[in-house]
Amino acid sequence: MKAVRFHEYGDPSVLRYEEVEQPVPGAGQVLVRVAATSFNGVDGTIRGGFMQGPIPVTLPHTPGIDVAGTVEALGEGVSGLGAGDQVVGFLPMSGVGAAAEYVVAPAGTLARAPRSIPLPDAAALPLVGLTAWQALFDHAKLVPGQRVLINGAGGAVGGYAVQLAKNAGAYVIATAGPRSSEQVRSAGADEVVDHTTTEVTAAVTEPVDVVLNLAPVDPAQLAALPTLIRSGGVLVNTAVWMPAPGDEQRGVRGIDLFVTSDAGQLARLVELVDSGELRVDVAQRVPLAELAAVHTRAAAGELHGKTVIVAPAA
Repeated sequence: MKAVRFHEYGDPSVLRYEEVEQPVPGAGQVLVRVAATSFNGVDGTIRGGFMQGPIPVTLPHTPGIDVAGTVEALGEGVSGLGAGDQVVGFLPMSGVGAAAEYVVAPAGTLARAPRSIPLPDAAALPLVGLTAWQALFDHAKLVPGQRVLINGAGGAVGGYAVQLAKNAGAYVIATAGPRSSEQVRSAGADEVVDHTTTEVTAAVTEPVDVVLNLAPVDPAQLAALPTLIRSGGVLVNTAVWMPAPGDEQRGVRGIDLFVTSDAGQLARLVELVDSGELRVDVAQRVPLAELAAVHTRAAAGELHGKTVIVAPAA
């Protein structure tokens, strides 16, 4: 089968589109015929060798944390799924990824794929959707009526976070640049702050209950965000190379988010997609053979929106 792998850490030129042996599912595993994976920023940091401590991978490594595809075969002890089922999943970050025609996935990471969107597009959901869900509900404990600031709402996680927060009954303030401001507004944001012209600390005049920091802001900007949060509120930070600040005197907690695979939560996100309450936005679809070019554009800051990487047709 065809797969993209890197045999050494480095820039995007280390990615090779090559022939590899098709995997066989072991106990508790599922062989998935890949419809698509997607590009996530962490794919680039893993490939560059910057995550060898927290996310150790075995070389040669196939990237692709998200997967959408069709069950091809089941390993021993797997129940609840059958050949031909369409599934979606968030694969273990340190394991073999889905930038290939087939991938073996732990059965417990998979949920039924949405029925209302094309199967390849479902690969845009798992990692970023779960990040938004866990930030809002597992960590921030969001409840209806709260005020939420989503800093960096123009990215893929931000798009889901705006929708989920609004669906949960929150008042949503979002920062975004001119390129993404209209999309953020259409996702449900009550206020949109153009971060290219306005400091968020000046734009937010009433305290918020929750801040989600999804942007790689400089340390001074990050340190200022707790001043916008009411006493007892929370800041959830996904830029984990900078610890989340808080304010102990006012009971403002700072939480660093490390997203985890959760098939139950993913199934809930799928339900929201199929009910029309959650929109899956795909900026572009790129053939698997061109994955290295996607990494190159991302490294140059030229990749905007969610990119789905489509596997060769069977």
